[in-house]
Amino acid sequence: MGAAPGGLHRLADRDRGRALPPYDRPPLSKQALLGQVPARRTTLPRYDALDADWRLGVAATGLDLRGKQVLLADGEQVGFDRLLIATGVRARPGPNEAEAGLDGLFALRTPDDADGLRRRLAAGPGRVLVIGAGFTGSEVASACRELDVPVTVAERGPAPLVGALGAVIGGVAAQMQRDHGVDLRCGVQVEALEGDGSGRLRRARLSDGSTLDVEVAVAALGSIRNVEWLEGSGLAAGVWGVACDAGCRAVDANGVVTDDVFVAGDVARFPHPVYDYQYLALEHWGNAVAQAEIAAHNMISAQSGRWPHLALPEFWSTQFDTEIKSVGVPTHADQVVIAQGSVPERRFVAAYGCRGRITAAVAFNQSKWLEFYAGLIDRAAPFPPSFRTVDQPTDGHPVAAEVPDRPTPQATVVVTGHRPSERRATFVRRTYL
Repeated sequence: MGAAPGGLHRLADRDRGRALPPYDRPPLSKQALLGQVPARRTTLPRYDALDADWRLGVAATGLDLRGKQVLLADGEQVGFDRLLIATGVRARPGPNEAEAGLDGLFALRTPDDADGLRRRLAAGPGRVLVIGAGFTGSEVASACRELDVPVTVAERGPAPLVGALGAVIGGVAAQMQRDHGVDLRCGVQVEALEGDGSGRLRRARLSDGSTLDVEVAVAALGSIRNVEWLEGSGLAAGVWGVACDAGCRAVDANGVVTDDVFVAGDVARFPHPVYDYQYLALEHWGNAVAQAEIAAHNMISAQSGRWPHLALPEFWSTQFDTEIKSVGVPTHADQVVIAQGSVPERRFVAAYGCRGRITAAVAFNQSKWLEFYAGLIDRAAPFPPSFRTVDQPTDGHPVAAEVPDRPTPQATVVVTGHRPSERRATFVRRTYL
């Protein structure tokens, strides 16, 4: 989004060849698959009073920082006084390009994806294969079971949701899936998808040596940040997203904060003081909304009146008759404890701690308590919690959180020049993964 002398310009990439207006993504893996809301009715409301020039279906292909111009695929250039980069992410495809064209293989990112998958599920396939047990994959599996469709979930990690919640709470999610009839295969990857002579998906071969007859498969393998168009722009943009400060101002390749370019949403990578100033990249609906408010304010404010983006990350998921909500960053933890409630009943709050302070909380069907735990996180309250709560567990002892190690995506640069006024960093070109 660029603020130019003539008003506001909103650019959007062409997604799978069709121009899409802004839409709400959370319902696509929940209500839309169950037929409770048409996928194409998830479009966000547009404010007609806003003086905006919408260029749907026209991709941004480059950024000229010095000239303050965004280059478009149709050859035009849009000037700006302030620029907001909110290009988001796209679904990560499977590793085998030859399999990508199989009829019956889906990703789930757009309303068209959700509509196509819903129709296949409504037809009652013999079995669905879900590749990946993150939140999207787990919600798809939940929809399958609610529709009484047999489903197998292949997850290369030790448990579902392990990348977001750690293996301890991931183990609770695993049992929940199996209790609802999911054929969950952890520590297993899909080695090959095979089709018939007409290119229709028919079977899958797994790394555990088994073969599944499947008509539908959903690749829930995460996402890729849409940053390729910024290559050569001079911004610190790569597989990690676009680096920015806590005020949403973009950082250039030299590590210097810009004052005209801002970043928000899934594509942003920003430092959070609560988490040791580590750079976070969050694909959460709530973060995109909160960060957009900060960016919009700072784009039109003087330096002295700008705000930092200090909102605690929050996300939620509804699956297998259970509402899972989180506040904070559960992966920034070394221990976890069931602070209240009952794991067997799947009504509990798990508190996470790092080096003796509370850093996150996850609630299964107990979301009313999260505001209380958010206050503890903000105050850097000690971990484990020492206070009495309702539904206090009798054996609430902290255990290792079993959070997977996540190597930070590396940026490779070449530094040139000798004097301080001459020293400059340049990214080494590499393939985007």
